[in-house]
Amino acid sequence: MVQPYKHEPFTDFSLEENRQAYLQGLKTVESYLGQDYDLLIGGERISTEEKIVSYNPANNEEVIGRASKANQELAEKAMQAAVEAFKTWRKTKAEVRADVLFKAATIIRRRKHEFSALLTKEAGKPWREADADTAEAIDFLEYYGRQMLALKDGVPVQSRPNEFNRYHYIPLGVGIIISPWNFPLAIMAGTTVAAIVSGNTVLLKPASTTPVVAAKFVEVMEEAGLPKGVLNFVPGSGAEVGDYLVDHKDTRFISFTGSRDVGLRIFERSSKVNPGQIWMKRLIAEMGGKDTIVVDREADLELAAQSIVASAFGFSGQKCSACSRAIVVEDVYDQVLNRVVELTNQLTIGNPTEQGNFMGPVIDSSAYKKIMEYIEIGKQEGKVMTGGEGDDSKGFFIKPTVVADLDPKARIMQEEIFGPVVGFSKAKNFDEALEIANNTEYGLTGAVITTNRAHMEQAREDFHVGNLYFNRGCTGAIVGYQPFGGFNMSGTDSKAGGPDYLLLHMQAKTTSELY
Repeated sequence: MVQPYKHEPFTDFSLEENRQAYLQGLKTVESYLGQDYDLLIGGERISTEEKIVSYNPANNEEVIGRASKANQELAEKAMQAAVEAFKTWRKTKAEVRADVLFKAATIIRRRKHEFSALLTKEAGKPWREADADTAEAIDFLEYYGRQMLALKDGVPVQSRPNEFNRYHYIPLGVGIIISPWNFPLAIMAGTTVAAIVSGNTVLLKPASTTPVVAAKFVEVMEEAGLPKGVLNFVPGSGAEVGDYLVDHKDTRFISFTGSRDVGLRIFERSSKVNPGQIWMKRLIAEMGGKDTIVVDREADLELAAQSIVASAFGFSGQKCSACSRAIVVEDVYDQVLNRVVELTNQLTIGNPTEQGNFMGPVIDSSAYKKIMEYIEIGKQEGKVMTGGEGDDSKGFFIKPTVVADLDPKARIMQEEIFGPVVGFSKAKNFDEALEIANNTEYGLTGAVITTNRAHMEQAREDFHVGNLYFNRGCTGAIVGYQPFGGFNMSGTDSKAGGPDYLLLHMQAKTTSELY
């Protein structure tokens, strides 16, 4: 009997002891800022001359750490280590593999505030957002460990007299994990351990803006008893190392989280069969979003405004699930818009190490530049009600920005900005609101604020997104509660934290014995 899974609770920072614990976490992180982190290949630590330097986005002079940078030669070495380790890891009992995850979860739980503080420093996450990221990483470890225990004996199939049939799952092989910077612990850990607990070996290429938290996680997996070569740590450039590994004949699957454009490039490259390759590569991709909160005329308008602000500006809008579009039925449009502006003006923005700040910086200078360019487009296409200003003199800070009266086809309403910008469009009625909500190439998350049961059921059928929420915001999916993944250009609808996610990393085998 597999023990039931319980979601890791979020920390209550109104309690002084928790506040002090987080501040202690920050001190711990500050004690090792600026250190070097090696590659890990087949259990061997390798230092390279060329480094990926990680800076604090709230203070661009502060170096978080330097990660050794893999090249193609080292990527090849890592691939061979993973191929070799797969021979034994695939035959390691599911219970043993799951135990590594449970041990790692315990270690991270023990160091929870340290990991969260590192997210605050390296990714610019405010306390609450960082705490949720760490909790989600723990959840993935606990949940996928249990899922593997539930799947280890396969699924019953029919047998006939004098015949016994079995249907069970075997791992795929070597996987490439390309993880994002916006959930640099949760998604990085979740995608990595889902592959590992399923019996595969992996090469982890984390986002170049957040390599230190990944290096620290790799250390945790070693401490938890993961054998050499099962997890190889190879930060490097996408063009040099990423493409090489995606194309490699020994790569069996790629697990990618990131932008639409990079995802499509991987989709195209991974579909080509290279000399010596004897399988079609599997792609697990979670890409972008252009997520909408629809507000009906029959709705709790305060709830609507609060949901829009929290979903649009949490972690500076740098979530693929962030609300970047509000579609409001015209009868209540002005009320909702005005209240959103009021609430937005109350938000505090500043260094995320200070507990009181709701919003920190955006991740780096290129993100800052791109978002500010979109804000200029917003000024042409609609009316900037609040925000619209940025300051990159020390960190990359952008004020939360509300753009009103936009045409649903405007660029601000169609293109993924990945920053603290929300656009408002007016709909004549609920039918039109749903139509507008579906008019993008994405289909990740959405929310509907309404008290009308018929409209809820209509949205349940017709709002084409992978995660749909009623009477709440459109961010904050919890592992095992709201399996997460989207449609269309949002990816392969690989529902992370869901009951069938591990199956994407395995293949089914039927054995039939006559006697």
